[in-house]
Amino acid sequence: MRRLAAVSLVFVLTACGNAATPEANTATPEPSRARSTITSLTCGSGDLGIGHLPAGVERAGSFARVKSLRERLKVKGVRWRKNDEELLVGLVCGVRGAERFASLVSRSSLGAYNGKPALRWRTRGGLSNFMWLERPGTAVYIGATPGLAREIEEVAEAVG
Repeated sequence: MRRLAAVSLVFVLTACGNAATPEANTATPEPSRARSTITSLTCGSGDLGIGHLPAGVERAGSFARVKSLRERLKVKGVRWRKNDEELLVGLVCGVRGAERFASLVSRSSLGAYNGKPALRWRTRGGLSNFMWLERPGTAVYIGATPGLAREIEEVAEAVG
């Protein structure tokens, strides 16, 4: 069933082209509104910067594994903490294509994010997880404990 969903998603995304993403604004942003990069990660094919983090979080190390993944893939990520809450932002390297991506996490819901395949799931410990295939070979992963789960969408919007 998941294979059918992945194939359907590929057809829909191909047919829609970039219609799901807004056109790029070619104007130079105002200095006060320019996106600054807090940190950047790479899978070897260009950097992805993290441009937004919730107020009050502090860097708390790195991580190299997402336990929910069915395959052993290279993961590069940064941990952030605020009191007892945790936010994880990272890259999953080596994901080749939407069909393979769709089957990476069991019991996840498959959707789209900015016209790209995306997965959402929760772990037994209450961690909310969101991952999308940014480009062939690179997926972006964001995980958060319940107190920071509302911030996932804002963090995702500022990755680029």
